[in-house]
Amino acid sequence: MQSTYIVIGAYGGIGSALARRLAARGARLLLAGRDEVRLASLAAQIGAQTFGLDATNVRQVEACFKHATQLFGSLNGVANCVGSLLLKPAHLLSEDDWDATLNTNLKSAFATVRAATLTMAQTGGSIVLLSTAAARIGLANHEAISAAKAGIEGLALAAAATYAARGIRVNCVAPGMTRTPLTAKLLQNESMAKASASMHALGRIGEPDDVASAIEWLLDPVQSWVTGQVIGVDGGLSRIRTRS
Repeated sequence: MQSTYIVIGAYGGIGSALARRLAARGARLLLAGRDEVRLASLAAQIGAQTFGLDATNVRQVEACFKHATQLFGSLNGVANCVGSLLLKPAHLLSEDDWDATLNTNLKSAFATVRAATLTMAQTGGSIVLLSTAAARIGLANHEAISAAKAGIEGLALAAAATYAARGIRVNCVAPGMTRTPLTAKLLQNESMAKASASMHALGRIGEPDDVASAIEWLLDPVQSWVTGQVIGVDGGLSRIRTRS
């Protein structure tokens, strides 16, 4: 039987890499996000379905899951690949900056968990959320995004405990600096790109497939004994230093 998944934020760097990997395995996919033109383009390339939504809107996310069950009959899992990147120190953050960062990241994760647990309550399944290495190591100017992503990790751990008895697994992947459209402006600066690469023990910037492969692994029903985990795919950034 083909596996069935929703990928939210499917046209981003990591989301699109994940969608391509899942499609190559023969999975049936519902690609969701705001930019319906880009969704349609990707879906046409890989043979997927699409659903336009604002991932911070709880009702729209719930409607997406209902649509998925109408299309597929059942759902094996969902990955929320929605994210943002705002690098400002606390004293320069406006209230709007703060609210937008938490909504895009944490509220969209909550909307995903809520809809997924309602949908998969009888069948079980896998939920994968996206955190960041910056949630586990103090990095300057990351106050808003670190807080939002740390909240996602807390949400994932609590939901993993709440829904384990229903066979619903909830995990996080926490990337380091990854080469995506979201980070393109930062990495265009050669000195900044070199400095970022040097912060990672493995000495390079991550690629979307590095992260997507971990999400794909967690979504696979074969990983039926993995839940409540935050897996760092970060070149060692959050855990190790190669220089004293």
